[in-house]
Amino acid sequence: MPGKKSSVRDSPAQQWVLLAPESIVNAPEKIDSGPVFTRLRNPKTGSAALYLFSSDCNQVYEVKAFDEDYHSWFIGQSVQRDGRLLFVTPLDPLFLVLPYLINASEKQGKFEPVNQVIKDEDFPGCASVLKCPRTLQSIHHITDEKEMGDRKFYKYNRKKTLVWLKKKAEQTIKALKATGLSVGGGVQSSMLMRSKPVTEATEEDYLRYAHGLLSDYIPMDLSVELFKFLELPAISNNIATNEPPSKKRKLSDKPVEAEEDYTKFNSDSKGKKPTKMTAAQKSLSKVDKSGMKNISAFFTSKNKGTTKNH
Repeated sequence: MPGKKSSVRDSPAQQWVLLAPESIVNAPEKIDSGPVFTRLRNPKTGSAALYLFSSDCNQVYEVKAFDEDYHSWFIGQSVQRDGRLLFVTPLDPLFLVLPYLINASEKQGKFEPVNQVIKDEDFPGCASVLKCPRTLQSIHHITDEKEMGDRKFYKYNRKKTLVWLKKKAEQTIKALKATGLSVGGGVQSSMLMRSKPVTEATEEDYLRYAHGLLSDYIPMDLSVELFKFLELPAISNNIATNEPPSKKRKLSDKPVEAEEDYTKFNSDSKGKKPTKMTAAQKSLSKVDKSGMKNISAFFTSKNKGTTKNH
């Protein structure tokens, strides 16, 4: 894919395939470090999730996974059972600092230096967000500021934040219309298939969809406030779930959760119900396999490569 680069983790125990813009790894000559995976608090759920900072720290990305059953990767002469394709999407760093500002406002309600607000014993990497120039350049969209000497102090501003989120919703709607994505009541199934022409989607449909997208990156209480601020009419149980019918998450588009080692990339097969065998599988299970070679015998070539097994 143009402008994208696929890379593979070298450690056999922790391999995965990542699709990312080349700009992430093409660092300026003065920078001697590469892109960094960082374990941060998910702004919606508060749980650990994986993010990627570019080499120059100018951009932060959310790590997501394209995941389907029964997929694996052939990497060199080995088979990697985790067949997920990881990919990254740009994320406005303000979403990552927003929960900390809200929490500080609820506890202290006073102006504080931003480095005293954005700190977390469980997620020390959160300080990395402040290294992104965009964070401090745009933090005034969600805070009030005071300057004393050469120091700046900040306090969360609820009204400013709602206005900022409304602008985000408007930008999202423009992008949705430009791509021609159907967001109305005709959208069915998690693959967003159309059952009626896109022209039937109303402005309210687009606004509900945009609200659903933004709700993936803000605390639930703020999502409910935004719903009211956008003056969206209530529909049964949608406010409680923050998931309007037209906005359905695809199984292949999920944030990657992170454990203590930052690398939870192996599929967990525990607790899964055994699947029923098809007629063909039952027939194959009865075949005499004596004398047959193991599949690994066919991958003894010294040539290394990466292919997808379906």
